[in-house]
Amino acid sequence: MLTVRDPFPSFALTAAQRNNDGAIEFVEVSSLQCAGLWTVLVCWPKDFTFVCPTEISGYADHHQAFTDAGVSLLGLSLDSEYVHQAWLEVNPLLANVRFPLLSDLKRELTTALGVLHRDSGVPLRATFVVDPEGTIRHVSVNDLDVGRDPAETLRIVLALQSGGLTACGWTPGDPNLVAA
Repeated sequence: MLTVRDPFPSFALTAAQRNNDGAIEFVEVSSLQCAGLWTVLVCWPKDFTFVCPTEISGYADHHQAFTDAGVSLLGLSLDSEYVHQAWLEVNPLLANVRFPLLSDLKRELTTALGVLHRDSGVPLRATFVVDPEGTIRHVSVNDLDVGRDPAETLRIVLALQSGGLTACGWTPGDPNLVAA
């Protein structure tokens, strides 16, 4: 699995994304569009499951805060863009999702990242924070049954953006540590 300080792989994938009018469109998203931006990629096993919509809706609840921090938020699973579209249309938890849900049908990005579960072949609940230069700065991976905390992902991004040492429990507005 790729880890901190590894370059994030290049990709070009199709995504389902709700536009400002609420209609779901298919868009092409590539690593070139993320160049120069902080990026958070969240991977999940499958659409139409139990834990996944709670996570995706949680990230949707924090989407504006990620945007305000200059972060491009992306979701990724092996489901097709059509499955993503259907999921967005029928699951009420996902009514506010506005970030792209990428389709990795060929398992190209998930394989490059090394996040496929050994037995089931679906992506683990992996989160990657990538800096504007395309370098992975944070990785967390949960087993299939355990959801993530989007607020903690945002806190980590803001800590990385602070440019200094951050203590355990650091929150935005706290001072950075000074090395003696």
